[in-house]
Amino acid sequence: MSDETRPRRQLRLGSLAAALTVALALLCCTGGAGAFFLTELGGESTNGMTLTNQDCKEGSQANIVGEMPRIPQYGERQLRNAARIIKVGQEMKVSPRGWVIAVATAMQESRLLNLANRTVGESENLPNEGIGADHDSVGLFQQRASWGSVAQRMTPEYAARKFYEKLVRVPGWETMPLSRAAQAVQISAFPDAYAKHEDLAARIVSALAGGAARITLAGGKQTCDSAADGQIAASGWTAPIPGRVGSGFRTADRPAHNGVDIAAPKGTDIRVAATGRVLVARCDPDNRGGRTCDVDGWPNKGGCGWFVDVLHAGGFVTRYCHMVSKPRVNVGQLVEAGAVIGEVGSSGNSSGPHLHFEVHKDEDRSSRGAIDPVPFMRSRGAPLKGVG
Repeated sequence: MSDETRPRRQLRLGSLAAALTVALALLCCTGGAGAFFLTELGGESTNGMTLTNQDCKEGSQANIVGEMPRIPQYGERQLRNAARIIKVGQEMKVSPRGWVIAVATAMQESRLLNLANRTVGESENLPNEGIGADHDSVGLFQQRASWGSVAQRMTPEYAARKFYEKLVRVPGWETMPLSRAAQAVQISAFPDAYAKHEDLAARIVSALAGGAARITLAGGKQTCDSAADGQIAASGWTAPIPGRVGSGFRTADRPAHNGVDIAAPKGTDIRVAATGRVLVARCDPDNRGGRTCDVDGWPNKGGCGWFVDVLHAGGFVTRYCHMVSKPRVNVGQLVEAGAVIGEVGSSGNSSGPHLHFEVHKDEDRSSRGAIDPVPFMRSRGAPLKGVG
């Protein structure tokens, strides 16, 4: 798909508040607008993050005393707290998905700081990394009195253990969206706030525990770089279809090809690569302005055919083009990682059945935001089939 036949213009959504209603113009096409509710996405940028120990190794132990990765948003003591959270999860034999959920939760609750509370006098006399004032909540997870004594809740290892004990009792926690799993434990007044930390939390877990966010748990076995067919990596990502990558990202013969083409039979289920909010779900006009997506396309016809754009945590947007029929999802809908959003087809600018798949950063749907999906998906533990 060339730059002339793909959805145009840039979309920057910016920082998203906990209850922000956004009116979004459907930028792929002329005319029309769709209003939708974005509450839990966007989140912390991962720009400038220097990661170490990114090769995925099952059983790698959390690094607590060694050199910490550098992240603009978080200092060394915060990352050591993240490592302590991960180590408790390892000791309890909680899967890496739980570590990501726990770290993201502490990022939202305390910015990974062990906070005292000015209304809980005893807490200020204990070792702490700052002062909060939320009811009687203290510690990394801002746990209230029912979770234990003040001294216990102000001990990171105790606080993490109590979080995991409750998390693993939540039915289906390993496959549900991070915000739902975290909220089931925390019962927060802002239940959607956790999800925006998911991408950075996963990268922190990988940096501190040998690429652990790239691990998928299936049938009781942990494997690296295998999230596909609806199985979700600890990072929260999965491959959209099991087909083989053909045409690559911005190749010499197709420099304006801002994604990859993944071959698959017509009717193959397309799964959303990570939990997110649907930005666009419609027919893209062809070169003549026609919305003729219910027929097979051809080269130079123009347009993405039936397509879907989804916004994910960390400001990433994924695009799914050339569906065989109208997408199964609607603008504004929250879709869970691995959910089927449509089927492979050949609508729009296409010479045969395949999925054209794109990844964009910085909430930028234009060609300026497009990045190569192959290394991106591998870094999330959901490599695209047929590529190294």
